[in-house]
Amino acid sequence: MPAANQQLTLDDISQHVRTHIGEWLAEQSLAKPPAVYEIELRERMIRVEEELKNQRELMKQGFDLMEKRFEIMSKENNRRFEAMDKRFEIMTEENNRRFEIMDKRFESMRRENEKYFEIVNKRFNDMNKRFDDVNKRFNDENKRFDDVNKRFEEMNENFKILGQRIDRFVVWSFGGTIGMGSLVIAAIKLL
Repeated sequence: MPAANQQLTLDDISQHVRTHIGEWLAEQSLAKPPAVYEIELRERMIRVEEELKNQRELMKQGFDLMEKRFEIMSKENNRRFEAMDKRFEIMTEENNRRFEIMDKRFESMRRENEKYFEIVNKRFNDMNKRFDDVNKRFNDENKRFDDVNKRFEEMNENFKILGQRIDRFVVWSFGGTIGMGSLVIAAIKLL
């Protein structure tokens, strides 16, 4: 099979380009000859490696400094948290003391209110007794009025009986007067 008709693989092409690229560039004078280029390339690689080493050392120093700073910040934060804890404890104790004072004050106010309520209840009881006394007086007055009504009824009865007696007396007196008058007239006629 002729070489022109052979199907080349990607690996074959890349291998061919690698082997001939130095020559092609040197021919076109776009690059330096391969030996000089290789030396420069090695020098560059050494400089890059040294720079990477310097960068690594700088990064390590930066990380060390950051770690020290984090430790300092951690200590500072711990100190602040401890101070805050102490402050919260003090505030809690102060609040507890104030709440105890408030509880005592509420208790004393409750006792005072109970005394006032007892006094008010006593006054209401006294007023109730007064109202009971007034009711008793009204009941006594009602009994008196009932007694007066009974007396009036008795007097009314007595007047009725007296009226009947007077009526009888008048009838008897009239009858007696007429009878006496008749006897006197009869005696005068007979005489």
